[in-house]
Amino acid sequence: MISKRRFFRYLFLSTMLLARVEKGIAQWTDSLNLRVGILATMASKGFQPLWIESNRFGLLSEEGQDVATYIGGRNTHVFPAGKRSFRLEYGVNVVNNQHFNRVVFQQGYAKVRYGALEFRAGRYEEILGEVDPLLSTGSLGISGNALPIPKIGFAFPTYVDVPYTNGWLQIKGQISHGWMGNEQSMKRAWFHEKTFYAKLGNGPFKVYGGVQHFAVWGGERGNFKLDRSWKGFFDVLFAKEANDGSVFGETRPNRAGDQRGLIEFGGDLETDDALFHMYFQVPFESGMGIDIRNIDRVGGLNVTFKEHHWLDRLLFEFIYTKQMESFQNAQLQSYYNNGVYATGWEYHYRNIGTPLFLSRYRGSNFLPITAVDWRHDEDPSLGNTNFVNNRIIGGHFGMLHRYSSTISARTMITFTRNFGTHNNFITSSPQNQLYTIHEIKAAIQQVLGLQVSAGIAYDTGGFYNNVGGLLGISYQLKGR
Repeated sequence: MISKRRFFRYLFLSTMLLARVEKGIAQWTDSLNLRVGILATMASKGFQPLWIESNRFGLLSEEGQDVATYIGGRNTHVFPAGKRSFRLEYGVNVVNNQHFNRVVFQQGYAKVRYGALEFRAGRYEEILGEVDPLLSTGSLGISGNALPIPKIGFAFPTYVDVPYTNGWLQIKGQISHGWMGNEQSMKRAWFHEKTFYAKLGNGPFKVYGGVQHFAVWGGERGNFKLDRSWKGFFDVLFAKEANDGSVFGETRPNRAGDQRGLIEFGGDLETDDALFHMYFQVPFESGMGIDIRNIDRVGGLNVTFKEHHWLDRLLFEFIYTKQMESFQNAQLQSYYNNGVYATGWEYHYRNIGTPLFLSRYRGSNFLPITAVDWRHDEDPSLGNTNFVNNRIIGGHFGMLHRYSSTISARTMITFTRNFGTHNNFITSSPQNQLYTIHEIKAAIQQVLGLQVSAGIAYDTGGFYNNVGGLLGISYQLKGR
């Protein structure tokens, strides 16, 4: 966190730094983009409806009334390098919210790409997988709900042709190492992620499949310290069964760290009128979860229309996570929870994956449970209890449409039936909950670069009833 005085100093320095870099290398091909903005949020309860504060990379707080201000910029330079290009991209975004008491670098990164290979470092917005970034409820892996985790790594960020396949086979993937910080049950833990995807087809119909693997490992809690050696890294990299220091006695060791992931598959079909994109994500929290009997999943059908009259895109999505690998004879899983890494799949008090799962932090707003301050609370008994609702059945509808050439809109409607966890029913019976939002953005033609946004959201059901709204204005200082 940063004081208010230092916040304005950082705003000034960030703007000056971007301007100076731009001036110093103006002879290169570049696309400097600078934007400032403010977003006000309000709600009938002391917290926001789900789709106002979720899946915005930590930009907005969930407080009932708040104002978020931000200033940011990014730039890209492309240099000729024979048949391939060398590209440098960098950016920063500074956000202030929680009644001007919280200032954070929401983004601050550099990316260097030669050909198809890219090196990345810093904190940057990224959604892994094939879900719709604007309309989906969110990936089961990394959804764009939490503040980005700082990391370094290499990637093929977009599909590239495999040599000698004439474009019939394409691949993409990445591997990164990150830092989870101190707002966790295990302080200074490390973060590991890797993905690999392959796409087959060279015509209007293509199929694809891939895997995502994540782990939080190492870290310490008082005198309790876990393995951070090179051996520990390779145990995590290959998801090996190993004792990282968290297993005692005769107990058979589990996989090192807090590991999870998903398998994703689907297809694309292009017609004269539209593009159809289908995806399925199947989660796993242990190696045994990679099994044809695993029926838990998020699935979606995305339709993008080529003739943009008033309707641009439709999304139909469903989620089912009640099984929790109960097909096996071993201990049941509890998605996003862990016994040693009690924070689970959460970063800075936000779900890293789907926001439809309910953590203690958000649930404390309307349920008789207590939020945990991970900066100070080191009670090991909190293990496997942070996510209090991860068994859900739901359906979702999303739509991108427009009222005119300068006014666009987003509508999302989500219905869920919530069953708590296997060993903890948060209420006496399953609860139904509806989440909705309608959001509009309008470009002001009279002032180039000025944009106004407004939205209204309404949540209702067995958990709570809440209506909220947002109103924002942003100005593009430079760029498009």
